[in-house]
Amino acid sequence: MGYLHGVERMELLERELSGQRLGLITNPSGVSRDLRATVDLLNEKFKLCALFSAEHGVRGDAQAGSHVKFYIDGRTGLPVYTMYGSDHSEALAAFDELDTIVYDIQDVGLRFYTYIYTLAEAMQAAAKKGKRVVVLDRADPLGLARVEGSLLDENFTSGVGKYSLPSRYGLTVGEFARYINQEYSIGCELSVIPCADLRRGDDYESLGIPWVLPSPNLPTVESTICYAGTVLFEGTNLSEGRGTTKPFEMIGAPWLRSEEIVEHFNSKKLAGAILRTAYFTPSFSKHAGELCRGFQIHITNKAQFEPFKLGLELVDHIRKTHSEFRFRDESEDAEIAKEQKIFIDLLLGSRALRLSDFDAESFMAEENLKLAAFKQRAQKYWLYEE
Repeated sequence: MGYLHGVERMELLERELSGQRLGLITNPSGVSRDLRATVDLLNEKFKLCALFSAEHGVRGDAQAGSHVKFYIDGRTGLPVYTMYGSDHSEALAAFDELDTIVYDIQDVGLRFYTYIYTLAEAMQAAAKKGKRVVVLDRADPLGLARVEGSLLDENFTSGVGKYSLPSRYGLTVGEFARYINQEYSIGCELSVIPCADLRRGDDYESLGIPWVLPSPNLPTVESTICYAGTVLFEGTNLSEGRGTTKPFEMIGAPWLRSEEIVEHFNSKKLAGAILRTAYFTPSFSKHAGELCRGFQIHITNKAQFEPFKLGLELVDHIRKTHSEFRFRDESEDAEIAKEQKIFIDLLLGSRALRLSDFDAESFMAEENLKLAAFKQRAQKYWLYEE
């Protein structure tokens, strides 16, 4: 058979969706391998009644954090309700007219990527309203073999982390749905259309899947891999490369002594990566229009590369060697800073990185024990073998 996305398994779709009034949560990454949109495939075969957008919109025309208002989809004539932002009561009210909510968005297997929380909220609403949820599963660009990063302390839950998951949790979106449905007692009537011929050790690119940007700032597989670690720079006053053609691969600031950074980290013989001095001027986001002195991460071996470890060590090293460094939105008042939760804490899942005695190696050793326990707990929700 070869690898198939869940949306391509028509026999299973017909069994789960025929005769149902359907709502679809999707975006441009919801496509078959021949790049036909899930919305169009379902609209042809089944009774599709409404569309729901996550961050960035159904057609991908909204930047990060932008609110997408209600509108009519020009291609299908279907109403589109937003599931992203502080108020989506209109979207949840629309569930009343549906039997089943279908979800098909390319996940990237990272806790701070917001699409999974759109799915979680849909599951919670469906459970309350007696509706079904069907997840059309997809391979994870980061693969399923590795769990990596830090485990979220639930005192730091937010829109970029609502469950105690590792930064890189090693589950497909279907497995994630199964996990939270049981572990967090959501109680949703849930079905997953699994991928065909997918194994946990598969490399995403070897599956022959065309890359469709899951969001505007993840243009390549490499940027997505780097994002697992360089996302931490979103919580600082350095540019994480938004507004360039290499977001999350390029890091910098006007004041960064980038050559020192590159020399220091390359001397450590990084596993699977090398840094190169680079200059860039972001067109938007942090330091827009300013020349940034920075570096680009070049991945040399994806299997060996540890993006979270590198991202954590880079942030820690730069904050200790550059007086210009600041954590985003951190108060100048020491007592307030101690109590407040700022963006870096929400991304990391703890306040550890802001402590004066933070040691990256010790922190990772402690977190790795938690990750091993998580992986053991999550195994019963796996749909794919090693």
